[in-house]
Amino acid sequence: MLPSNNRENPPTAESQDPADRRSDVLLDLVPADGNRPYDMRKVIEELVDDGDFLEIHERWATNILCALARLDGQVVGIVANQPQSLAGVLDIEASEKAARFVQMCDAFNIPIVTLLDVPGFLPGVDQEHGGIIRHGAKLLYAYCNATVPRISLILRKAYGGAYIVMDSQSIGADLTYAWPTNEIAVMGAEGAANVIFRKQIAEAEDPEAMRARMVKEYKAELMHPYYAAERGLVDDVIDPAETREVLIASLAMLRNKHADLPSRKHGNPPQ
Repeated sequence: MLPSNNRENPPTAESQDPADRRSDVLLDLVPADGNRPYDMRKVIEELVDDGDFLEIHERWATNILCALARLDGQVVGIVANQPQSLAGVLDIEASEKAARFVQMCDAFNIPIVTLLDVPGFLPGVDQEHGGIIRHGAKLLYAYCNATVPRISLILRKAYGGAYIVMDSQSIGADLTYAWPTNEIAVMGAEGAANVIFRKQIAEAEDPEAMRARMVKEYKAELMHPYYAAERGLVDDVIDPAETREVLIASLAMLRNKHADLPSRKHGNPPQ
């Protein structure tokens, strides 16, 4: 799947898997309930040619998946959160693993497809002492420095800073899509309502009823499926069953992308 050197494009292969193949099974694979886990590998199998992909460092930092696969015969690198492991959060090791993979794809002219279902960075004293922000910045730097075609797809949750560093539109993704189940926010509705409406909840005669009401209103106004599109955070909300076709058409459109980095001796990546 890799070219012989960095001046060549990855080798292509003729695919017998139709580019417009629908994947209705995806509607059942990914639960709408954000608290229910699922196996992201099965999602990748449904999207790529013949369900065949090569996972890189599969036993390290299992909360994120990095894989090489083909879409309509063209090699792509896939970065995806794994909800079955630590709910798909980003931690120090996952950030380093994904950053290294993004840099490898960029070095060998491999387009990058990012599948997001991330509830945030892993909290905890150990992560803070280990430098989670500094290591998370490595992934941010890798994406921002990449000049290959970059497409991101939000399957379900995209919360906080973890959403930003996972190739969001704000850091230069060429195309961003979302499924109708997407939730782009600083945090979940329960946590956000407790912060934003803290005063109203505290002063209410029935705090629990008020909290439930505020959570419901927050979800209805700010976390409905098309809020992200209304705010320009994604280019389109797509039918999950048409994801493969959309990704292949997008990669074809971006095939001749050419981007030059600023002229300089080298960058200054976080260490």
